[in-house]
Amino acid sequence: MSDASEPEQNPRTLTIALTPAHRWRAFWVCAAVAAITILDLSKVNVALPSIETAFGAGSTELQLIVSGYVLTFGLFLVPMGRIGDQRSRRALFIVGLSLFTLASLVCALAPNITVLLIARLVQGVAAGIQMPQVIGLIQQLFQGKERGRAFGLFGATIGVATAFGPTLGGLMIAVGGPVDGWRWTFWLNIPLGLVAIALAVWMLPATRRASGAPLQLDGFGVVLFGLTVLSLMWPFLFTTGSPDDNPQRWWLLVVFALFAAAFIAWERRYAASGRTPLIPFSLFGVGSFRNGTLLQSAYFTAAPAMFLLTTLYLQGGLGIAPVFAGMVTIGFALSSAVSSWVGGNLVVRYGRPVVVWGLALMLLCVGGLVATALYVPDAATPFVMAGVMLVGGIGGGLVIAPNQTLTLADIPVQQGGLAGSVGQLGQRIGTAVGTAVALALFYATIYREDGTAAGAVVFHDAYGYGMVAVGLFLAAAFAVAVVDLSARRRADH
Repeated sequence: MSDASEPEQNPRTLTIALTPAHRWRAFWVCAAVAAITILDLSKVNVALPSIETAFGAGSTELQLIVSGYVLTFGLFLVPMGRIGDQRSRRALFIVGLSLFTLASLVCALAPNITVLLIARLVQGVAAGIQMPQVIGLIQQLFQGKERGRAFGLFGATIGVATAFGPTLGGLMIAVGGPVDGWRWTFWLNIPLGLVAIALAVWMLPATRRASGAPLQLDGFGVVLFGLTVLSLMWPFLFTTGSPDDNPQRWWLLVVFALFAAAFIAWERRYAASGRTPLIPFSLFGVGSFRNGTLLQSAYFTAAPAMFLLTTLYLQGGLGIAPVFAGMVTIGFALSSAVSSWVGGNLVVRYGRPVVVWGLALMLLCVGGLVATALYVPDAATPFVMAGVMLVGGIGGGLVIAPNQTLTLADIPVQQGGLAGSVGQLGQRIGTAVGTAVALALFYATIYREDGTAAGAVVFHDAYGYGMVAVGLFLAAAFAVAVVDLSARRRADH
């Protein structure tokens, strides 16, 4: 569907007037691209040993391959969400997807670690361009109960991508071999990206009419915002628990506080002058958006760390091959897909309690995984963990999609891209913080106990300490959900 045949829009809601079939086709293009983007957050983790073998890369370089993607992803989310709300989300979607596919090709062909690192940074930029447009388009395509169903399916897609990433990465290593298997994790993006580009050009509707109005983007605010996010994420992204970690990096949190204060002051002054700020802080005055954003940030601080710790424990502690260690999360992926669809429908009727139930199941999953590692015989551990993950997936599906629906329920559609990108930023920062804290506890325990206990016992303890952090982050999300539920009930009465 080209710009020339742009559909009519409701001027009040900016909802695109398409047939249901056209809307759902466009939705599945968005969901597929979001899945490809999220997969690159998890499947590359499994490939790090293969990359180390291929290039003789050090720990810092390996960390950058993962953290660099997360960092540039987070830096570009909010500015691109703002631009997408003012211009064509469809155009930015295609630009970001094309750049992502090209960067994946460079990664797959990288002759050395430096080229690979640069290409990963560009991949993150591309992901930061396209992901806000995904949320904005879904917000604009659907209304009411149909929007709940759409976010339910979107949450299912994200849940499957997050949980299935380690399995897919391990499979690519098994197919490509220990030396070049890592290249297959990037080659996979090429055909997927090319097909997605063709479908996006064909199926995505144009979302803005031509306008002579200049783009309103607070340039200085963008710079301050970038420095704020960079100084916050940097020390966490470079935390591995190794004795070689430089403690001086934590001083950047002081710099973060200064930049954050400067950014808030500038944005308020900018808004007071009658111009449009990068982030309208009035968004956080909307209780559903504020609480939903806090909740999903805390959830994504916990969930990726849970998957990473479990695969590390199974590989390092039990000696299971990467592909089989990754397969333990398949049950989570499948059950979360089903429960996301169900939750997307239930949330329209029951609201926040659906999310509270989901978080309770996730807490049960964390406790079950730790108990399995400590008390179940090693030979049976992967199978029991797979069963526990199945239960956790039901909970995860009841969190992501319903919370997304509730978070954006009271946000004007014309701000959907920006609001969605702020939520995505919370998820990326949460992923960086949660992974850093969990890895620090995991590896610090291994370094501390190395030589003083049997190998399996060391990994049991390391896994247990890391998962304590995961449980605390989930407990924080649960507390936010309960507070929001109480506030909603008071408002209803």
